[in-house]
Amino acid sequence: MAADAAIYLVNSERKTWTELYPADAPRAVQDMETYGACPGSPDPNNFVTHGLSLRPGAGGHSTLYVVAHGGREAIEVFDVDASGGEPTLTWTGCIMTPNGMVANSVASLGDGSLLATIPLHTGISISDALAGKPTGGVYEWSPGDTGFTLVQGTEMPYANGIEVSADGQEFYVASSGLFRVTAFSHSNPATLLRTTEPFAFVPDNLHMSSDGHLITAGLNLEDPVCGKVKQSEEFDLEVFASCPRPFTVWAIDPRSMQGSALASGPANEHFSNITTALPVGGELWIGTFAGDRIGYRSLEQSD
Repeated sequence: MAADAAIYLVNSERKTWTELYPADAPRAVQDMETYGACPGSPDPNNFVTHGLSLRPGAGGHSTLYVVAHGGREAIEVFDVDASGGEPTLTWTGCIMTPNGMVANSVASLGDGSLLATIPLHTGISISDALAGKPTGGVYEWSPGDTGFTLVQGTEMPYANGIEVSADGQEFYVASSGLFRVTAFSHSNPATLLRTTEPFAFVPDNLHMSSDGHLITAGLNLEDPVCGKVKQSEEFDLEVFASCPRPFTVWAIDPRSMQGSALASGPANEHFSNITTALPVGGELWIGTFAGDRIGYRSLEQSD
């Protein structure tokens, strides 16, 4: 999430990466039937990426949904063609966010519908979220809709990572203001299904692992060097991000919302502000909101 950000392809075995989009010649073929309301392809010179969601398709093709900033606030949609030697991306459309609000994460359902989190509604600060006030929520879009609409009942302090169940009946949201993950019914989100206990870290991103666990990660709330993150209106994101903190990766059983630590690590001045983790084979790949690289480590490593 920085200027000149791109979409990258990472080879987890070789530990190498290449730029997929925009790259040298960005491809764009707009799906006017599905995304006719989209004003056209994004400016490749002002393209900033954020949350991602990949929906497998047929014939070596998948659909990639990207929370994007920069020239506009939108969910950008790409066809991923993995039928050849290396995947290629073709932009196919977008859904603009309401009133240009900044989205964070996106999750896709089998019918092409999308759920996206907007952490902070217009005019609301992150300090309000850390004070426990509802500041944003989950928004939904389905093919044929003119735009995203708020899912009533999902308002919460800093709605962050989002994921859906395999059958699409439930969705899960990480609240960085409540320090917990909540399960909602897709058909009746106003009825709260289940929630975790508050974490000792700030949950950020949220992904479903291959074994059916929700994986979230974030920075520890208490640290002898950086101090304690207070749930008050005095929160300063810049100050928070400037002090390297230890991190925790947590695995959650979505049926019970019980969980345990999948990994933890000490503060690292060269790789701090941990926000996401994803098991890949026997490794855990870890990302940050304030760095120019991603890290990896053995899943068997205890600390």
